[in-house]
Amino acid sequence: MKSLVRQGVVLTGTGSAVPEKYLDNYQLNQMVVTSDDWITTRTGISQRHLLSPQESLTTMATEAAQKAIEMAGIAPQNIDLIILATSTPDDLFGNAGLIQARLGATQAVAFDLTAACSGFVFGLVTAAQFMRTGAYQNVLLIGAEVLSRWVDWSDRRTCILFGDGAGAVVLQASEHDCLLGFQLHTNGTQNQHLKLEFQGQEKQLVDDIRIGQGTYQPISMNGQEVYRFAIQKVPEVIEKALYRAGLAIEQVDWLLMHQANRRILDAVAERLGIPNQKIISNLANYGNTSAASIPLALDEAVRRGQIKANDVVALAGFGAGLSWGAAIFEWGSLNS
Repeated sequence: MKSLVRQGVVLTGTGSAVPEKYLDNYQLNQMVVTSDDWITTRTGISQRHLLSPQESLTTMATEAAQKAIEMAGIAPQNIDLIILATSTPDDLFGNAGLIQARLGATQAVAFDLTAACSGFVFGLVTAAQFMRTGAYQNVLLIGAEVLSRWVDWSDRRTCILFGDGAGAVVLQASEHDCLLGFQLHTNGTQNQHLKLEFQGQEKQLVDDIRIGQGTYQPISMNGQEVYRFAIQKVPEVIEKALYRAGLAIEQVDWLLMHQANRRILDAVAERLGIPNQKIISNLANYGNTSAASIPLALDEAVRRGQIKANDVVALAGFGAGLSWGAAIFEWGSLNS
């Protein structure tokens, strides 16, 4: 391990990947009683990409990671750490190790991080702490989800919301620190409002020894409570992160929140006084992709030239846990 020296963090590469197949609102109307107008009016979602049985989260996450590494201009062998933010792995023991192998990132330690829709923000802050001590120089952070595996496709309250996707960023050590401030929170007393819960059935082994065996149940959500939570807590956490960064809301160039619901995005922006033209959103095309939603939208915005060098971006993740967090960063490169 390298000597522990205080250093800064910059984001130098982004990448994303989504399944080719998608399900639009008109097709959903063939499955449950709903309509395109009902869905778009209440959520802002028009379609969602879905992973086929022949595809895997590992493949999708690896593709996003390769694109981020290419943009950053480094070799996979130079990556020191890989963090995979996901709640829907192919393997409950973790997928980060397999992604490390497929990338050829032979020097990287790799692990999964589970914080649902807050996962990317929590992962970004976690990565930065490793880097600021000088322990690691190049970190790959991936957010990837296959929520279609755990959706009840007969429940019109939830099946309209979720999709599959992956996004990734490369963070590199620098004298200049582009992570300007952050704030993270959890309130476990509200856990019941959004969960993907294991449900076991009793199985007797021998004598009086019993265990529970089973599987996870589909996603369950109290939409009204999650909405109330989000529009109250997200503006607060962004303001706290801005305070830590020493910035005013007027200095934010872009607001990029977890892509959960258009009404939430609009309500948070209104409370903060951020104009619509500063909101980055691809919700209509992908739906809620949990930990993948922020890096997926970030990659698209960077590649189309919307986010430019030295732009200040306010990120906010929120969801199951219930958890929420914000990070303020300046987009740039080692040479910007």
